[in-house]
Amino acid sequence: MMHRFDLRVYYEDTDLAGIVYYANYLKFIERARSEWVRGLGVDQAALRAEQGLVFAVRRVVADYLRPAVYDDILQVRTILETASGARLTLAQCVLRGEEVLFTAQVTLVCLTSEGRPARLPEALRHQIGAS
Repeated sequence: MMHRFDLRVYYEDTDLAGIVYYANYLKFIERARSEWVRGLGVDQAALRAEQGLVFAVRRVVADYLRPAVYDDILQVRTILETASGARLTLAQCVLRGEEVLFTAQVTLVCLTSEGRPARLPEALRHQIGAS
């Protein structure tokens, strides 16, 4: 199951040379993950308010391959690699057309409001087929 999220590079995303600032790739993939979860039918604000659960990034392994520049149209692709009781591992990449610019493997964990590990919400486990 692959999720796609399209975006445009704005001037604010770039450095003085018009190249996307490296940290903004992390923002791009964060937005795509938020939309992926929303597309699964999970309301993260309600999850926090009603169950006291949040998602947190535990680990990111990133590779910057080619630069994106001002006004590029990009696509972030997100693929679920693994899911366990409290953890998800996602493969994400940023593309310009079919050219891969950035790749990342992201580990997410579900936490209580006190920062303790918690099982993934039932609705999300059901949507992604996790046990």
